[in-house]
Amino acid sequence: MSRTATDNESAADQPPPGDDTAFFGQPRGLLTLSGLEVWERFSFLGMQAILVLYFVDTVAHGGLGMNPGTAASVSAAYGTLVYLVSVAGGWLADRMLGSYRAVLWGGILIACGHYAMAVPTTTMTWVGLGLISAGTGLLKPNVATMVGKLYRTEDQRRDAGFALYYMGINIGAFLGPLITGWLGDHKGWHWGFSAAAIGMTLGLIQYVLGRRHLAGRKASAEFRLPDEAMRRAIRMIVLGVVVVAVLAVLLAIVGWLTMDRFVDLLTIISVIAPIVYFAVMFKSPRVSAEERGRLRPYLVLFLASVAFNFILFQAYSTMMLLASTNARTEIFGFHFPASWYASALGAFEVALAPVVAAVWARMGPRQPHASNKIAIGVILGGLSFILMVLPTSGHSDDTYLMSVWWIVGSYLLLGLGDILLETSGMSATTKLAPKAFASQTMSLWFLSLALANGIQAQTVKLYGEVSNPAYFGVNGAIAVAVGVAVIALAPWLRRTMHPVH
Repeated sequence: MSRTATDNESAADQPPPGDDTAFFGQPRGLLTLSGLEVWERFSFLGMQAILVLYFVDTVAHGGLGMNPGTAASVSAAYGTLVYLVSVAGGWLADRMLGSYRAVLWGGILIACGHYAMAVPTTTMTWVGLGLISAGTGLLKPNVATMVGKLYRTEDQRRDAGFALYYMGINIGAFLGPLITGWLGDHKGWHWGFSAAAIGMTLGLIQYVLGRRHLAGRKASAEFRLPDEAMRRAIRMIVLGVVVVAVLAVLLAIVGWLTMDRFVDLLTIISVIAPIVYFAVMFKSPRVSAEERGRLRPYLVLFLASVAFNFILFQAYSTMMLLASTNARTEIFGFHFPASWYASALGAFEVALAPVVAAVWARMGPRQPHASNKIAIGVILGGLSFILMVLPTSGHSDDTYLMSVWWIVGSYLLLGLGDILLETSGMSATTKLAPKAFASQTMSLWFLSLALANGIQAQTVKLYGEVSNPAYFGVNGAIAVAVGVAVIALAPWLRRTMHPVH
């Protein structure tokens, strides 16, 4: 390789200079990555907002006719699968593809999945969900890692940058349910899935056009496998996919692999996977003693993320079911689809993210420690569920419809908590990650989301079986207790999380 090519590749993998402030004081590459996430979240959460409603709708009306508890459980299992696959996505980026290509191919798979779901057959629904799971597992951990590569470790713009990045995510989270929800309500569920497909396609186009502004875009993986190991890994991956697919088909044919057993299997894997992954990183010879010391407090952040996201993901399952059956869908005389409630969450995060970013930037080194930001986020998530105890209590009449403002208020608390936890959590992950596991440690953060969904897949089966005040009250109280526990551990976390502030 010529010196020029080598220099260009090296430059492509380096953070931009500190004077790169083209995007609201942040590196220009943040605009490209945020733009990609606008459309990825538009497609993903736009589809997610109508997915559980599609599951429970009658077959005659174009749905799958599931009962509410099963529909919420299957939706959670899909989320579990999405984030479990992110482990493979991080490994593929580190060892085979590189971050840029992993994100690109992930986006292509996501788009193909949404196009598959646009086809009005049950089979194509499951095919589409499988493709979206694989694509999101490639894209999500690696695009967040690429955001981290835009900043040097000591750059205090990092948390503010992640807040702006998260604002971009939630522009998509706001717009997606509005478009897919209206189409699903007025034209049919598969029209809504079509809109998600178009959105992801637009995201891919702007990502490729903005490539030159990204760090970490070199052609090869940062820790690329040797050629022989690469060929062996490719053979094993292909063989593994074929074996799993054939085994699943055979078990389904003989009647063993039912939907309930598949959900249970994903829950078990979601528990085992993070335990194994932490063990591998703690024992790896590529992880230094200093890096290993920073992984210990990361365990606390991981569990806090599980507690919060257990609540957050129900904004698209049990809260959607509650909104569709027990909440008004009219405001100031205007009627709207129940799925539009999901847009309230995105709207609050769009509005609040720049405020949070400005506060952190203004406070600089005086801002709260990352662990306290995360703890407050978990507490707010718990309070968003506890709030729902009030309007669901004392009404034996199933026809009672709560005011719009109860769910909107719940989503306000949840949105602010999400900003505090996710931006600080992802930022801390990029700084606490052992160098040899950079993309994979971000995958570990997403494993916390898999575990949250795995637990949720079992818990939501109780929805409709116990009273709504008991369901929301107990789950919310557990999240609040976790947040308080993290605050109690703050002195130890501050000592052990260097260089995270």
